[in-house]
Amino acid sequence: MSAQTEFSKYADHYGSYNIIQKQVIAKMLDDLTEQPEHILDLGCGDGALHEALSWKPKHFVGVDFAPGMLELHPKGEYVECVYGDFNDSELFGHLNTMHFDRIFSASALQWSTDLDRVLANVSLLHTPVSFAIFTANTFETLFKTADVSPVLCHADEVIESVKKYFDAEFEVVKYTLEFESTRDMFRYIKRSGVSGGRRILNYKQTKRLMQEYPLNYLEFEVLFIRS
Repeated sequence: MSAQTEFSKYADHYGSYNIIQKQVIAKMLDDLTEQPEHILDLGCGDGALHEALSWKPKHFVGVDFAPGMLELHPKGEYVECVYGDFNDSELFGHLNTMHFDRIFSASALQWSTDLDRVLANVSLLHTPVSFAIFTANTFETLFKTADVSPVLCHADEVIESVKKYFDAEFEVVKYTLEFESTRDMFRYIKRSGVSGGRRILNYKQTKRLMQEYPLNYLEFEVLFIRS
């Protein structure tokens, strides 16, 4: 199943499962020294960033490639929802006709098909950025137990790419999320969007992991980027 289909399929459940994503957004906003009036949110999902704002911007543009998510995004006179994929360079031709004070992307850019190209396109908008990108140590023990490689880039790889295009500050933050059972854990992985629509494990690996996973929580590692 593609990431686009996966996010749309579970859009109605996403708000109940994106616990870590909400914590990530809270930190992104706490780190700000200003209240931007013209905002672009790449990978806006169901509007968690918009909902977390403590101020009302003049113009808020949310971009997402999952129609089911955009349907749930808050609407308003100053809110513009754009159906688009940040992997598509043509999207940035449209965005370049607008003015933004800050570009946000919370828990989305890790699923880009070519992060370097996406960052290059974002840099052409000549706007300060606030990004939060999940990195390879997310689900670290899960992958080690299942003896599979991480699906995400390592933090140092992301930093190397970002430095090509932005003069930015970086911070790596680790989170954990506890579960009552491994079954609840896998339900979370499936419905929260953290797997990005990618099948991380096959049936045999999943069955083994449910029997052998040694923790009652999942680990997350997030790289915060601010220019």
